Amino acid sequence: MPPVSDIRIGISGWRYGPWRKDFYPAGLRQDDELAFASRAVNSIEINGSFYALQTPERYCQWRDQTPDDFVFSVKAPRYITHVRRLKEIDEALANFFASGPLLLGDKLGPFLWQFPPTLKFDAQRFSDFLDKLPKDRKAARACAKQADERLQGNAGTAIRGNARLRHAVEVRHPSFLCDTFIALLRKHKVALVVADSAGKWPYVEDVTADFIYMRLHGDVELYSSGYTARALRRWRMRIQAWAQGGQPEDAELVVPRAPTKRTTRDVYCYFDNDQKVHAPYDARRLLGKLGLDGELVTEPGIEPHVQL
Repeated sequence: MPPVSDIRIGISGWRYGPWRKDFYPAGLRQDDELAFASRAVNSIEINGSFYALQTPERYCQWRDQTPDDFVFSVKAPRYITHVRRLKEIDEALANFFASGPLLLGDKLGPFLWQFPPTLKFDAQRFSDFLDKLPKDRKAARACAKQADERLQGNAGTAIRGNARLRHAVEVRHPSFLCDTFIALLRKHKVALVVADSAGKWPYVEDVTADFIYMRLHGDVELYSSGYTARALRRWRMRIQAWAQGGQPEDAELVVPRAPTKRTTRDVYCYFDNDQKVHAPYDARRLLGKLGLDGELVTEPGIEPHVQL
């Protein structure tokens, strides 16, 4: 049997007030929203970790509330990307990895590093940052040993093994659209996020790793507009091209050359147009267009096939 890409289509976060009595059925407890959402999509981007360090107990709860074949991505702390702006981040990196994301175990997908629109590309600063990122679990545990004393001994790195870790970066300043940045990402096998932001931030599709990471924030109105059937068909075709190891014929590139050809390439795609409850429905529709909704709930709003 030929190798098959792992295609994950999901949502960024899951706890939103406007989703209640809409995507989430009336009467569903807030504590059961993750269990419900994780049976309607096959991946979710954890974004609470962007705003504050989470706890080992919380990562374990999220792991245990989701199906066996589910995958999370984890959004890294804004303290590193927005506050420290990659300066003097050794302890902050250690604190993040000590806080518990490794406890997701086999459900741990990529780490997302989102940078602010005001941060310009600095080759040395980014090279140093990429050098610091742990590339496997063993390196992450070693990094976590440098954490603040309050995080030592909290079992946040209790998962053993040495599985590879994946990282993706989302940039929002045009100075990153240069050959040097693309070369750095390829050297470290870090993915450049394909970010659809209604034209507000740079949109590029250079393949820099053995996986693709997509964030769909809305193609007409940032965070608010839904995707039409035509737009979703376009995304389906692009995902299929990437998943088959190539790239779309009309790919928007910084470096105008094809990526190294592969038999397959994994794809992670998250809808972030949550303000008007479009994200979960758009994710469901795209899963359907890719034929990946067979084991999921037939319609959002219907009781999941589990006892909540």
